[in-house]
Amino acid sequence: MTSAETIIVINPNSSEKVTEGIDRAVDPLRIPGGPRIECLTLKEGPPGIETQRHVDSVVMPLLELIGELERRADAYVIACFSDPGMHAAREATRKPVFGIMESGILTALTLGQRFGMISILPASVSRHLRAVGAMGLAERCAGDLAIGLGVAELADASRTLGRMIEVGKVLRNDHGANSLVMGCAGMAQYRDELENAVGIPVVEPTQAATAMAIGRVRLGW
Repeated sequence: MTSAETIIVINPNSSEKVTEGIDRAVDPLRIPGGPRIECLTLKEGPPGIETQRHVDSVVMPLLELIGELERRADAYVIACFSDPGMHAAREATRKPVFGIMESGILTALTLGQRFGMISILPASVSRHLRAVGAMGLAERCAGDLAIGLGVAELADASRTLGRMIEVGKVLRNDHGANSLVMGCAGMAQYRDELENAVGIPVVEPTQAATAMAIGRVRLGW
């Protein structure tokens, strides 16, 4: 028996490569009888969401897309670590809406007392820490460190993984992180290798958000 439910994962930047990586990341969650998981790209988005201005610019087109998808979606995942438009989307639809930052952090809290975050650029850090503070979780955040690469540069596998391992070990050794959250949906392909290298749990936030969406949809919460 196949589920008729659909979870729509939206990449708010316009990079099809990032969407393809997201699609591969959630593939283990496509299980027989489970909800269909569909990954889409927000065509109006910037190539990468790297500043607050980028975050703000995608909110309205994202809400418009959600309105167009309302008849066939049972839940939405906003696959950008800044959770753009998450609260506005929750007001605009009665369907569950998950932001990957919120979901990734909540998952990390089940894996250790203090979590660390790996960002792409230094400019992202203050934005992420504002969100952590708003969640009331500043004391359980070990830190947020950037690898110094933009979204487009994440395709350079050896450079990206090397920097992520470097930063992950600093968060573990110097900041006391018991788990790590990857701070960009474009990092998805590096989760397994990063976790093996740093020796502590690593949360890929789109997987975390999609897993939560599956539970909500199947249980009818």
